[in-house]
Amino acid sequence: MTARESTIEQLNIAVAAAQDKGAEDLVALDVSEPLPFVDIFFIATGRNERNVMAVAGEIEDQLNAAGHKTLRREGRSEGRWVLIDFGDLVVHVFHEEERLYYSLERLWKDCPVIPIAEPARASAE
Repeated sequence: MTARESTIEQLNIAVAAAQDKGAEDLVALDVSEPLPFVDIFFIATGRNERNVMAVAGEIEDQLNAAGHKTLRREGRSEGRWVLIDFGDLVVHVFHEEERLYYSLERLWKDCPVIPIAEPARASAE
């Protein structure tokens, strides 16, 4: 089983929102095989607590604006690890230290990585 196209569309919205707020080290994992109720884990890193909260907030705002309902949100008040559950897409925005400690990529290493496009850069003319 692979992630559905509708979930890939959600991921693209989340990626653009994370990039707009300066998130780093973006990774998307197709977890649809081991987790029948989730298609994708999207993982991003914020530079500090304030950035973590800004990235998580922008992702949630953009996905909600596109009609995707937030089912659950955890960790926003601390700004160290924010989890936002949209059903088929689960977003994890980490502070760098927590990302290294919990190492979700290592825990889910058998799951395929979904390629994420680099943000478009303005050309210098």
